[in-house]
Amino acid sequence: MTLATSYQSAVESLLSLAPELWTQHGQQPRRKFDLEHMRVLTEALGHPERRFPSIIVAGTNGKGSTSAMLASILREAGYRTGLYTSPHLLRVNERIAIDGEAISDPEFAEMHARIEEISQTLIQAGKLEQHPSFFETLTAMAFEHFASAAVDIAVLEVGIGGRLDATNVADPLLSVITDISLDHTEWLGNTLTEIAREKAGILRSKGTLVTLPQHPEVNDVIGEAVCALGARVVNASTYVPPITPASEAFEAESEGSPHNRYPLEVLGDRVTIDSPLAGRHQLRNTALAVAAGVELNQSFGYEIPARQIAAGIAGTRWPGRFQVIPGSPEIVLDVAHNPDGAWALRSALTSRYQGPPLTIIFGAMRDKAIAEIAEILFPLADEVIATTVNSPRSASSEDIRELAIHVGTPITGVESVQQAIDLARQRKRPIVITGSVYLVGAALKLLANG
Repeated sequence: MTLATSYQSAVESLLSLAPELWTQHGQQPRRKFDLEHMRVLTEALGHPERRFPSIIVAGTNGKGSTSAMLASILREAGYRTGLYTSPHLLRVNERIAIDGEAISDPEFAEMHARIEEISQTLIQAGKLEQHPSFFETLTAMAFEHFASAAVDIAVLEVGIGGRLDATNVADPLLSVITDISLDHTEWLGNTLTEIAREKAGILRSKGTLVTLPQHPEVNDVIGEAVCALGARVVNASTYVPPITPASEAFEAESEGSPHNRYPLEVLGDRVTIDSPLAGRHQLRNTALAVAAGVELNQSFGYEIPARQIAAGIAGTRWPGRFQVIPGSPEIVLDVAHNPDGAWALRSALTSRYQGPPLTIIFGAMRDKAIAEIAEILFPLADEVIATTVNSPRSASSEDIRELAIHVGTPITGVESVQQAIDLARQRKRPIVITGSVYLVGAALKLLANG
């Protein structure tokens, strides 16, 4: 078997476990979250998750951006840093990275082979009733890779929820909770209280939580969890700059793309935060990353001075989050797959574009709040081009039209992302590509290829 075949086989084996493919294979998805699978698997692996310190990040919106910024801060401070995120934009390897470099194909194949061998042994011995899921397998691969590479620390982004998420078998130094809203309600519950309870499950007894005040229901749940566990809370709002009419200068242009730029007091020093992650919503995510870096410095012995926190923020690379591709027309790509994400995108768009209406390319999963997202975003456009996403769960362009027709914005349906981009370019207006991460990833690949 060639190396390429080995890697491709590993990817295909993983994808066969993905929930969106179960219906294609005529199987019923295992809809219950259960950490027991991960506990059995990691024990058989010798508990790789215990061989490096970690930080776990949960939330509905912003957890990926926060994780990426925090990992960049740690890397800038000289620590060998693992970063585990989901989902991916272009290649599954992106989910597992060390010092900003995605796991290589040979390493990916090797980690997969290790986990697969152990999984099969556990199944044959009756210790596992069924094969670990797509996310459980990938999480175990990340743990094994980080342990094998002897990282100094790893930042682990929760997949869904928190309490029963596969990442939650780790014992983190810090727990970080970003903004919480309604999403994945079929898994986590139909109210903010239920969803916040799942997210708060990443907090440990006597542990430290870094978070920000948010919706009262969410604050109540997090407060109850903190009290019950005797935990300590670090309020990151200290690092959120005030938003006033005079603060319009926050968003500055750098190499054709908007940046959040502002002075900030950190560890007694005044530094300039210059974040390539644009949009007012990123101020909160940045504050969480800064607060986590400060806490690691003050309470856990990590040497992370203010200038390296600022440099880490400036060096963050997190594609597909209000990513601007200059040109004529200019193109903005942003993963806004729930209403809160749509509001954040709308705020960023209205700050950037005060001229003619936009052309929006939109695609989403059937289980997303398409009608509500459309009400938020579609009025900014004089045309929406709806397309399907490469997933069995994708809403069709006709589904999108039916769910959004009440908004009143004309909707044109096309079959492919390439057709959508070609048509949008003909309109000679700024293009916004948004919705599913799969759509943004496909568009980025097409745009990179010309």
